[in-house]
Amino acid sequence: APRLGRVDLVIGLDSGAGDYERLWLTTSLRGIAAGTLSVEVLTEGVHSGDASGVVPSSFRIARRLLDRIEDSMSGRILPAAFHAPIPDERAAQAGVASGILGETMVKRFPWSGRTRPMVDGNAEVVLNRTWRPALSITGADGLPPIANAGNVLRPATKLKLSLRIPPTLDGEQATAELKALLEADPPHGATVRFEPDQGATGWNAPATATWLADAIDASSRTFYGQPSGALGEGGTIPFMGMLGKQFPEAQFLITGVLGPKSNAHGPNEFLHVPYAKRLTACVAQVIVAHAQRVT
Repeated sequence: APRLGRVDLVIGLDSGAGDYERLWLTTSLRGIAAGTLSVEVLTEGVHSGDASGVVPSSFRIARRLLDRIEDSMSGRILPAAFHAPIPDERAAQAGVASGILGETMVKRFPWSGRTRPMVDGNAEVVLNRTWRPALSITGADGLPPIANAGNVLRPATKLKLSLRIPPTLDGEQATAELKALLEADPPHGATVRFEPDQGATGWNAPATATWLADAIDASSRTFYGQPSGALGEGGTIPFMGMLGKQFPEAQFLITGVLGPKSNAHGPNEFLHVPYAKRLTACVAQVIVAHAQRVT
């Protein structure tokens, strides 16, 4: 802090882009509450013909516990503790962004067959992805590959849970709420544990100063030939919340290259190099505008 002094501009380049046609300003990032849910019913596996109907399935108990969090029909997160009001400004920005992007926010994903989105309407897709909580099961233990699966009632099931939470919720508190909710009153008295491994608070950008908004838009028009866009992101950049608290007077330019089909963390992750080159030039122009403003 003594070396940095009073920070008035923070630039982060680890975020996303709605398309590859303009510079996108990230306005918010969701937080996360994540960990491993473990359900144990036996000390070792037993013959399913002998035990089923007497020994409860650890998988079924895990399903019941997940029902405390998520409506399995709609995917809606049930506890009010994991929801937060959506600011009017962000709802309006979602409408504008969806008008620019159209079906891109849906078509950007590699859908299988006739799979459909969880919600209808492009603006709702944006808000579901950026401001509403959502649960993903990202891993599992205790389930053998089908080729190796015998007629055994398994002793335990472990599931890796990743709960995305609204930008304004406290990540550590949400993780504690999740643990309490899952471990309370276990069905059939099973041994249930939730071991948190990540609780991060999201980030909601402060109001953008006129000079920065003008600089962002001018750079987008210069290098892309299109006005800039503003869009929340569904992922988490944990240090953004820390920077927001550390530098409450700072302006933020958070942007990035994770656009349609970029598949971050996926098997065919890629970088749109022409977009990245233009984005680099845009950031340089914003830095120049900042320097000219303060000199």
